Amino acid sequence: MSESRWPQKPRILARQSVVRSRLFHVESLELRFSNGEERTFERLTGSDQGAVMIVAMPDPEHVLLIREYAAGFEEYVLTLPKGLVDPGEDIVTAANRELMEECGFGARSIEPLVELSLAPNYMRHRMQVLLATDLYPRRLPGDEPEPLIVETHAIEELPALLAREDFHEARAIAALFIARERLRAEPARTPLW
Repeated sequence: MSESRWPQKPRILARQSVVRSRLFHVESLELRFSNGEERTFERLTGSDQGAVMIVAMPDPEHVLLIREYAAGFEEYVLTLPKGLVDPGEDIVTAANRELMEECGFGARSIEPLVELSLAPNYMRHRMQVLLATDLYPRRLPGDEPEPLIVETHAIEELPALLAREDFHEARAIAALFIARERLRAEPARTPLW
């Protein structure tokens, strides 16, 4: 669809902070759409610094996953390492730092894969997904309340991972499929599947 066929964006009539906590800021927006309709939308604003999620591969067939406590579900989940970009960092530096903090590895090669959003009707949050390869042992202290459990899984085990009750984070699932397809498309790579 050409941009000229997109509807005109709604006009923001008013913006109000509803509630703010250490992690979240809920904002109310009074909007007027191009057809004259007015609505109130609430959204979680995101960090302007951004966030990263890392598909870290210790070898061409395996990926590192972490097991961490997810307070939203009140259970431990299996996911990819991730975190916020600190002030002054670019996404590659942030990804390498998070990888060192959460998995105990650094990466000599880190390349951006894709930007993902989650519930864009309600959140302004964007996650940069990066592929990290040529790993080496390196641990940095992190901000996690307990040590994370690091697991190694074959990237071709995605169907088996999806069948697990503890692996359900949509961003991690999308990131793994995107990374797997990128790796399959590399001409120098000899497929093992």
